[in-house]
Amino acid sequence: MNPEAMNALVTWGPAILMVVLLYFLLLRPQKQEQKRRKEMLDNLRKGDRVVTIGGLYGRITDLQERIVKLKIADHVEIEMARSAINANITQEDNAQKA
Repeated sequence: MNPEAMNALVTWGPAILMVVLLYFLLLRPQKQEQKRRKEMLDNLRKGDRVVTIGGLYGRITDLQERIVKLKIADHVEIEMARSAINANITQEDNAQKA
């Protein structure tokens, strides 16, 4: 290699390496988590047990595009944003049994 190419590699090599590491350590896992969460929200069904971001546990009684009704106790139903669902406990329980 000629000296100019070596000098450019020494100068820009660490920066390029940092960008590649940033992608594999931060951006790629975040995109995978966003995909998993979107898939979980799209697969919600009536009767599923879920936990909200705020920690409320309940069973889905009605689903709309953006709103979910949860039964959290006898004679107590709440409406909340679909995006406020943190996890589908029904799917997790089925996955653990399999």
